Amino acid sequence: MNRKSDWLFRVYLYLFLAYLLAPLIVMGGAAFNDSRFPSVYPWAGFTWTWFVELWNDTRLLNSFGNTLIVALAVVALSVPIGTAAAILINSLAGTARNALYGLMVAPILTPGAVIGISTLLFWNTLSVPAGLHLSVLGQVSYIAAFVMLLVLARLQSFDRSFEEAALDLGASHAMVMRRILLPHLYPAIGAGAAIAFFQSIENFNVTLFTRGPYDTMTVYVFSKVRSGITPTINALAVILIAATLLGVLAVEIRRRQAERRLAELSGHAV
Repeated sequence: MNRKSDWLFRVYLYLFLAYLLAPLIVMGGAAFNDSRFPSVYPWAGFTWTWFVELWNDTRLLNSFGNTLIVALAVVALSVPIGTAAAILINSLAGTARNALYGLMVAPILTPGAVIGISTLLFWNTLSVPAGLHLSVLGQVSYIAAFVMLLVLARLQSFDRSFEEAALDLGASHAMVMRRILLPHLYPAIGAGAAIAFFQSIENFNVTLFTRGPYDTMTVYVFSKVRSGITPTINALAVILIAATLLGVLAVEIRRRQAERRLAELSGHAV
């Protein structure tokens, strides 16, 4: 029975990985196929043409640059807002806690188009024109909630006695925050920053209504789908996937090096 369960689990795992990776492989293959239409069949020959066209497509590169600017700004605002909200919610109890939690989570449940239109209308009443700054504010209004949820989950494992002991020994609240609480929250904050970054990059609905005259990558791809898409988009996707894989590989190497150093220090201590 165990052998059969193990076999079924492996089959499921392979099918699941194939389901996830097959579209990426097809998409990546289209970036090297000498065909004007993004496809891998029929194979017309290997080419670097679409990477060259990508380099020469100034509108696409500008839209990608705008996307990175917006994503970094969203991270810079969402992380402190979400972290502060999580710490505040964790310190409250009763009705106040539930009300603040519901207020922070509500934007996640709101359709992106509604958030985009609401952001545009609200700031228009204050005579603030549309632009990338409104895209940042609109995205932060719901992405900060993702950061809050991650940090709040991490706070559940925090031992408040460390905080109380530090205060009893004369530490200020700022010192407790900087040296005890925040180091405990760093993994959740880092994960929240990564989620905020990628949520911003893939955002479309909020950005579409608030971007003004500027293009972002999702809006540009949407416009190309209507007018005729070429494999330059596939070439950009290959570059992004490669950069992501290299980043993950670098993080994993650093993690293993840190574990190795910790094991060596533990061995020397013994």
